[in-house]
Amino acid sequence: MDNPIIKEITPQTDIVLAEVRGERERQEAKWGQQNRRPHIYSIILNEEVGEVNKAICEWYFGDADATLQNLKDIRSELIQVAAVAVAMVESMDRNEFN
Repeated sequence: MDNPIIKEITPQTDIVLAEVRGERERQEAKWGQQNRRPHIYSIILNEEVGEVNKAICEWYFGDADATLQNLKDIRSELIQVAAVAVAMVESMDRNEFN
């Protein structure tokens, strides 16, 4: 039986996932391989989610001239959230925390 979720993947998904991969590569270049316990990664992930929320507040409550930049900031922060989530899974798999 076909998986209905796979049918929903679009070319845009490939673009977004490539951006997440690029962010992971930037993280690795900056910090090296990170092997953190899940609770530490959870703190890092939540800090990134906080940055998404801050960018959303700046978009929603900011002036009209900044709207496009604010939307770009939200998107950028979401890519970082996804990349940190991937890093967390990678660390868990490497360190057998699963």
